[in-house]
Amino acid sequence: MAAAPVWSVDPRTGKQREQVAVEATAQEVDAAVRAAHAARDSLADRTVRAAFLRTAADRLHAAQDHLVEVADAETALGPVRLTGELARTCYQLRAFADIVDEGAFLDVVINHPDDTATPPVPDLRRYKIPLGVVAVYSASNFPFAFSVPGGDTASALAAGCPVVVKSHPDHPGLSELVAKVLRNAAAEHGIPAGVLGLVHGFEAGVELIKHPLVTAAGFTGSVRGGRALFDAAAARPVPIPFHGELGSLNPVVVTEAAAAERPEAIGTGLAGSMTLGVGQFCVKPGLVLVPSGAAGDGLVKSLTDAVSNTGAGVLLDHRMRDNFVAGVAERAQLPDVETPVTPGAGGEHTVSPGFLTVPASRLAEEGAYDLLLEECFGPVTVVARYEDEAEVKGVLSRLPGNLTATVQLSSDEAAGEGRGAEILQELTPLAGRVLVNGWPTGVAVAPAQHHGGPYPATTSTSTSVGGTAIERWLRPVVYQGAPQALLPPELRDDNPLGLPRRFNGRLER
Repeated sequence: MAAAPVWSVDPRTGKQREQVAVEATAQEVDAAVRAAHAARDSLADRTVRAAFLRTAADRLHAAQDHLVEVADAETALGPVRLTGELARTCYQLRAFADIVDEGAFLDVVINHPDDTATPPVPDLRRYKIPLGVVAVYSASNFPFAFSVPGGDTASALAAGCPVVVKSHPDHPGLSELVAKVLRNAAAEHGIPAGVLGLVHGFEAGVELIKHPLVTAAGFTGSVRGGRALFDAAAARPVPIPFHGELGSLNPVVVTEAAAAERPEAIGTGLAGSMTLGVGQFCVKPGLVLVPSGAAGDGLVKSLTDAVSNTGAGVLLDHRMRDNFVAGVAERAQLPDVETPVTPGAGGEHTVSPGFLTVPASRLAEEGAYDLLLEECFGPVTVVARYEDEAEVKGVLSRLPGNLTATVQLSSDEAAGEGRGAEILQELTPLAGRVLVNGWPTGVAVAPAQHHGGPYPATTSTSTSVGGTAIERWLRPVVYQGAPQALLPPELRDDNPLGLPRRFNGRLER
């Protein structure tokens, strides 16, 4: 049977543009993984791989105009958004190059023998080594930052792990172009092209997670798809780590004092956050707890005005559009659910933003209203009107894990008066990033960033954004009693590589 063609599709029209590849067979997946495995030694030198990451960023930036044009044709995300995302991606590659140069990620710890300890301590030398080939599953909504050149790929390469990427069907043409750029950058440093494999097709993704030479995987996508791959990774004869981002509601709590103090600012801010990128951000606020009464009414009016003035937009593909239209319609039909601005179809190929309101007491009930506690991908949010603090706690107690949780406080509450600290404590178990008087859309690439959260937000405790994302692709190993001449240079007493380390209990930089 001939391999199925892979087409580039224009989401603005739903029409196929051009054939860019074919779906990979099991044999082709095997070849890609084996080529990546064979390229491991080429990443052993930290100087070489740091230079490779910087060259990759330079080459992507140099090809910016063409890459953005192709990305926009396949995603309809717009040149401004895509140009910014590509800049973020290049910055991320360079940031990981700096991390590789510094070497602290190796976590070197050396203990000399100590016969006076109980029990005695032998000569122990610990650091971290790369796992091996990493499978990366691209996201639909970030064709640069969470796809072929994105954070999973950048952090894996920085760790010294070759990568095989399973492309997302929404931007296959861009995936091919970006992979070529990265391979050309690798060649400039004598690194084989196999260090970055690329495969297309659903079955290829299944074959990839099962391959015995794949040692870990990173995924960004739906709960259903991610859970299937997570289960497959755990069911292998040799299970592997699966770092998946699956879905998030990103709750927001607006206190009564905050709603009374700045209803317009909160309403317009919420509208901007929930409609940003046509609501296709993984940290879109999908549930907002707003007080009943006059203070909450002012906020809802501000939100109504702002969302009503936001135009229709194109989602990443027509399947997502159909799911959005069906999903909001099903939610709107529930008793006591109202639609101050009705979300749904905006045209043949577009969707219109909107929001739903519901008494918070309904969300404390198990049953049909559970649907409102599930992520709906697109420009919609649920505003739950609460009567008292008990209802807020009741709703929060029913929420699954999230990437973010936000509280909007008044100026007095932010200064320490009222329940501000208590609400933060209630939100902390729910999410990996807790925000005060901000909006969750926008994930800074910074050393202190954490992009992850309790299941189903992610399947591990790690982050996929920020410098510590590299830790996902490493494992510690300890040498005991090894002679200096046999040790890797990272673990020798004279520290020939000048690495930061903990030496006999003392931190050296």
